[in-house]
This record gives sequence, structure tokens and C-alpha cells, in this order.
Amino acid sequence: MAYRGLRSGPVFGLRREIDRLFEDTFGGESGRGSWSPPVDIREDGREIAIEVELPGIKPEDVDVTAENGVLTIRGEKRSTSTENNEGRYHIVERSYGTFTRSFQLPTGVDEKGIAAEFNDGLLVVRVPKAALAQPRRIEIRNSGSQPAVQGSPTPAAEPSRSTERQAESGNGGGTSSSKPNSRTRS
Repeated sequence: MAYRGLRSGPVFGLRREIDRLFEDTFGGESGRGSWSPPVDIREDGREIAIEVELPGIKPEDVDVTAENGVLTIRGEKRSTSTENNEGRYHIVERSYGTFTRSFQLPTGVDEKGIAAEFNDGLLVVRVPKAALAQPRRIEIRNSGSQPAVQGSPTPAAEPSRSTERQAESGNGGGTSSSKPNSRTRS
């Protein structure tokens, strides 16, 4: 007998039974198993997008939180099997139960701007990147000299810079005129 495909044959059946045994033994609360939905993470210049495949789950059964730099997605996929009077299952490959996926967010993202949308069994969580802080130039003060107090008058012995410039240009601080200044410095 030839076994075709990756998910058929006695080896896969044995693995499935072992997985089910571990889920039943160590699974989530009340004997329900836990599972991990597949995730794709994409990044561009504006955002990080986390795409979580959640077929058969309603949006109200999913919770997305961001706290202290960790994004957590939790939820539950309820079993639709009704194995009572009408037959029995021979193979159960679909996963049911609770799930939790947590992701450490990098620095430089805007946690307050995180948004999520759910469409056709695909949850997309968008994490916008924050504007990077630009370097700021810090003024260095000379600790050896006393800083001038703004608004204090300049001493009479020392002329101010504007007075020195006016004296060099030949204008003694008065209004400018076309006549040359009759006072000369000696």
C-alpha cells in the first residue's frame, strides 16, 4: 500500500495521537487543549504588522493587549464536534482550545496607536513606529567665569559691543547724517 502526502500514513497517525495525548494531559483549563495559531510578522518604514491566522474564530473571542512593551493575543477556538448519538470521529486534526501568543515590541513604536482588524479569519495587528527623537544640541557653559545676568546694565567702564561697533564705524550713536563726524579720536 502506497502512502501519499505528508499528512497520511501510520507515522503521521502516531504523531497525531501523541500530540493529542499531550494536549489532553498538559492542556489548558478544564481538560481543553491549547494550541498556537500561525503568525506572519511584516515590517515597513511606517509600521509592524502582525498577521494571525484564526479560521473559525469570532472576533469577540479574541483579546489583544499591549502592556510594558509586550503585545499579547489570546483567545479560544471552541470545538464544534458533537460526538454523541450520530457516529464517531476517526480523525480529528483541527485544533481547539485556548491560545496565547506574546511578542516583545521593539523600542521606537507607538503603543498607544496600535490597531487591530479582523477579516475572513485573519487578525491583523498594526503597530505604528514612533517618530525617532532627533538629537538636540546642548549648550556648554564655562564654569570658570560668572554668567552675565540677563537684563543687568553693563558697567560704565566697559563699553557695550554695540557702542564699540558704532565708534569703529564713525557713528557715535546719534542719527546718521551725510556730514562727517567733526570729532576725531586721538
